Amino acid sequence: MKIVIVGATGTIGKHVVKALEKDNEIIKVGSKSGDYQVDITSAESIKQLFEKIGKFDALISTTGDGHFGPLNEMTETEFRIGLNSKLMGQVNLVLIGQHYINPKGSFTITSGSLSHDPIKLGAAVSTVNGALNSFVIGASVELDNGVRINAVSPGVVEDSPAYFPYFPGNVPATMHQVAQAYVKSVLGAQTGQVFEVAG
Repeated sequence: MKIVIVGATGTIGKHVVKALEKDNEIIKVGSKSGDYQVDITSAESIKQLFEKIGKFDALISTTGDGHFGPLNEMTETEFRIGLNSKLMGQVNLVLIGQHYINPKGSFTITSGSLSHDPIKLGAAVSTVNGALNSFVIGASVELDNGVRINAVSPGVVEDSPAYFPYFPGNVPATMHQVAQAYVKSVLGAQTGQVFEVAG
């Protein structure tokens, strides 16, 4: 299977690569590293990426920026960081990628637990994660040729200790748990699902 992983060298992405690389052809994509580079905030950059890669069987996205900060100080510009990057970046990977993916292929994007389990300073990211989950539900009934789409929604993960203070009382998910959720999405049969991963 030819699997495109956007964010392949990131905190989560590198573990997803390890989990899937044995029996598959992995195309690693990053903003500055990997086999190919892409700016997910640019639809044109995404289109150029797919033109270079050609047909593929599955796409996984573990990428996207968002703004953390106090709501009473947040500006529209800061709020839009996540809308332009994590939300529309991943949505555009699907909107454009659907014209390059093979029949019965799959998309797996990344949202996060803040969609339903908020923390202080996280309102902008909560919004983005919730929108991504809803996009998966809506897109799943319209994708052609048996193409599936799911989201993986991790909580705080063990390889991100800098975030631990912002998630009081949360047990970090292991990287193995998180990676296996992507494996389930790619190799399983479900579509329109949000796979929650908590510690």
